[in-house]
Amino acid sequence: MVMAVVTGAMGSLLPKLAELLKDEYNLQKNVKKHVESLSKEMESMNAALRKVAEVPREQLDEQVKLWANEVRELSYKMEDVVDTFLVRVDGCEEIKHNQNKLKRLVKRMGNVLTHGKARHQIAGAIKDINMEVKEVAARRDRNKIDNIVADSAATTTIDPRLRTLYTEAAELVGIYGKRDQELMRLLSIEDNYISAKRLKIVSIVGFGGLGKTTLARAVYDKIKGDFDCKAFVPVGRNPDLKKVFRDILIDLDKSSSDLPMLDERQLIDRIRLFLDDKRYLVIIDDIWDEKLWEGINLAFSNRNNLGSRLITTTRKVSVSTTCCSSADGSIYHMKPLSADDSKMLFHKRIFHDCCPAEFEDVSSDILKKCGGVPLAIITIASLLASSGEHIKPVHEWHALVQSLGLGLTEDASLEEMQRILSFSYYDLPSHLKTCLLYISIYPEDSYIEKDRLIWKWVTESFVQPGKQGISLFVLGENYFNELINRSMIQPIYNLAGLVEGCRVHDMVLDLICFLSREELFVNLLDGTSDGTSCQNNIRRLSLQHRQDHEANSLINSMRISQVRSVTIFPPAIDIMPALSRFVVLRVLDFAGCDIGESSWKLKGVGNLFHLRYLGLARTGIREIPAEIGNLQFLQLLDLEGNYDLKKIPLTVCKLRRLMFLGFHLGCEMPPGVLGNLTSIEVLDEIQASLDIVQQLSSLARLRELDIIFPVKSFDLYGPFVESLCNLKHLESLIIGCYDEPSAGLLDLLEEHSWVPPPSLRKFESDIPSNLSTLPAWIKRDPSRLSNLSELRLVVKGVQQEDMQILAGLPALRSLVILCSQQTQRRLVIGADGYRSVVLFVLRCGSGAQIMFEPGALPRAETVEFSVGVRVAKDDGNGKFELGLKGNLLSLRRTDVSIHRDGATVGEAREAEAEVRRALQDHPNRPIVSIRMEPGIPEDAHDDDICDDYKRKMN
Repeated sequence: MVMAVVTGAMGSLLPKLAELLKDEYNLQKNVKKHVESLSKEMESMNAALRKVAEVPREQLDEQVKLWANEVRELSYKMEDVVDTFLVRVDGCEEIKHNQNKLKRLVKRMGNVLTHGKARHQIAGAIKDINMEVKEVAARRDRNKIDNIVADSAATTTIDPRLRTLYTEAAELVGIYGKRDQELMRLLSIEDNYISAKRLKIVSIVGFGGLGKTTLARAVYDKIKGDFDCKAFVPVGRNPDLKKVFRDILIDLDKSSSDLPMLDERQLIDRIRLFLDDKRYLVIIDDIWDEKLWEGINLAFSNRNNLGSRLITTTRKVSVSTTCCSSADGSIYHMKPLSADDSKMLFHKRIFHDCCPAEFEDVSSDILKKCGGVPLAIITIASLLASSGEHIKPVHEWHALVQSLGLGLTEDASLEEMQRILSFSYYDLPSHLKTCLLYISIYPEDSYIEKDRLIWKWVTESFVQPGKQGISLFVLGENYFNELINRSMIQPIYNLAGLVEGCRVHDMVLDLICFLSREELFVNLLDGTSDGTSCQNNIRRLSLQHRQDHEANSLINSMRISQVRSVTIFPPAIDIMPALSRFVVLRVLDFAGCDIGESSWKLKGVGNLFHLRYLGLARTGIREIPAEIGNLQFLQLLDLEGNYDLKKIPLTVCKLRRLMFLGFHLGCEMPPGVLGNLTSIEVLDEIQASLDIVQQLSSLARLRELDIIFPVKSFDLYGPFVESLCNLKHLESLIIGCYDEPSAGLLDLLEEHSWVPPPSLRKFESDIPSNLSTLPAWIKRDPSRLSNLSELRLVVKGVQQEDMQILAGLPALRSLVILCSQQTQRRLVIGADGYRSVVLFVLRCGSGAQIMFEPGALPRAETVEFSVGVRVAKDDGNGKFELGLKGNLLSLRRTDVSIHRDGATVGEAREAEAEVRRALQDHPNRPIVSIRMEPGIPEDAHDDDICDDYKRKMN
């Protein structure tokens, strides 16, 4: 069962109605009859609503819109009734044994549950709703809503070309011409641009979707190496000026640590002082307000005559004019892509090579509608792209042309751009529409962490069970990937090339915020829009901006007893309503808000009996109220980053539906609690104890485990390994330790003949091993590790055969091997493996020479390794040949440790020079970092100096 936005809570309601009919709930005959009637009628309504959801809202008849709104509100109301009944039957023991508390709950929910008929029991509420449903059904029949005709929904599978879409600026063909010519000329950047001493400002202006940020980033990446310091800072529509200044300082000076304590004047002074004697490159991206720029500009002095450059991007000509008001300012008006470049970008997204003849004419018609706007081209191309060798039939292309209307050729307004984007939105399956619109809770330019977003989808019941045994989170992860595939969200990758979060393009965010308002799906208090215009139909609330008295007045006037979800961002923490005003709240997210001194904000949290998601990460809390044990439906409890929180209450043992529990270093769990949490799938940063490691064996559903061992905790290793052998569904295992690690854990895995589950995707351990080769669980049957994508090990050494085994792991993207006593002198990284590796780290100290064969590591972007100078020189007949030149074609960054042991300073310097020579002509111009181990001072030129230096160090 899926859930479209227009259907409200229908997707989660229908399974609950079916659940109520089971004998275990012992409903009275007449109540059961009403539930059966409701279930059948709502099934019929859901079928009609699914058709409505496939039609663009502007194409719907007003009567249909009103009917759909009625059904949506009715579904929410019904789910509140059902959930209250479930709380009564399945809920906490305290409520079951305290009838007075139940009566108070029913009284508080009277208006929501029974149309103002306070004190009605659940049976009465269901009877009343059944009557209302029949009235709504009658209006449906009169308006013949079931006969709505909608376009067939398009289906798109995961596109194997998805990652390249946002990885390179060069993906927007034609970008190099713009970068190297007009913009570079405006910046006065030529072969010798050091002579241009005065501060130069260039503002890039154009409407959303033209690629302003992409162009600015391309220029930034090309010229940043010629400046003393650099910063690239996004601003957005509702910025915090102090945050902008802090971001500038963080980018310029990584050592800044006292920034949160500084006010605006102090931050400006700090920036001006830091930049006073430096040649800098700063890009301020996406400025919406002239006054904001005037404030930002105070941090940059015109007295700096060192050839510094400032670049801004904006959608408004007036802002651009303000940015370039000085004599040395220039405006760059962003132009759409040329016809040829548009065609190349469009065809590259859809076809493997050239465009088939039957699609040439219709492709030209579509591109005319897109008007050279890269975002429009990419989103429409994603709409038409299909998997494998098949593309959508040409008649669907012609239908799309007719639907696009004028496009951007005659009207380049934001509204028209939104309309083009909306075609990709309406092509989404209904469940993806819901998940995408939910992202409207986040402010502009937000980094959205993937896992927490998916857990919110799960706890909001947007993700419904599929095949038996598949985790709801895993299903939600598939939703997330599909939204990336359809170009609706932009993926953010970690060093291993794995998606860890996303951002939403401003144009897409504008679209989904508009649609969300239309559907009364999310109400925003963001300082710009009238997010509280529908104060009696608020189901989800996103508090983003502080408006002092006005905001408090709005909040106090809102009817929020029926609100299901509240997400609070730090600027709005002071206007958060008291929890006692919420009755059916399912999601409560305080993440990042400082409530450490305001523990009263959690007062009454134990009465939120419907709560599924409680986000308290990085809130500074010192104590969790014991009443949290009342939250019998809680699925996620996130306590990460609260370093003053030393323990959690014993009552957590009652949370038997809990699926995610996030800790932080130093927070303890009371004995006997963990074994009761039998629904747990994720344990994050849990502190090991004998009780904990023993109870792990009872957590049959555990998928992700991040566990930290105390110093010298040998006695815990054995029980931990025994429990580990019982965890058959592990996907991620991270084993850490405090301070100095105690060896022996990996060795115990060998003794117990641990067999990793086939689902294992990630294994990381910082605990050293006495093994001089790979663990047997890797070597014994590598075929079991077909899903392993991240591996980190600390061992004594590795052999050539070990590297060959690892090279054959098909899914491996991140490999980190740290060796303490390498024995085999020469390790060759061949071209016949590591085909998917993006991050490659192999540090073997001074005892090995690493050799890269031609074609090795074809996708590696970050490569770190060590060079033993003496070994490399001896085995290379006096030469330092590592196979770097003309190799590692995807390289972006390399970090090399040169170990001098047994070699002269001159030989160490020679090895360093050879590494630099091999990489200086690399087409990607990778960042090269080289360290001498042990350190050699800059003035050390011979053995005597270096030996003297080493003696002093000792």
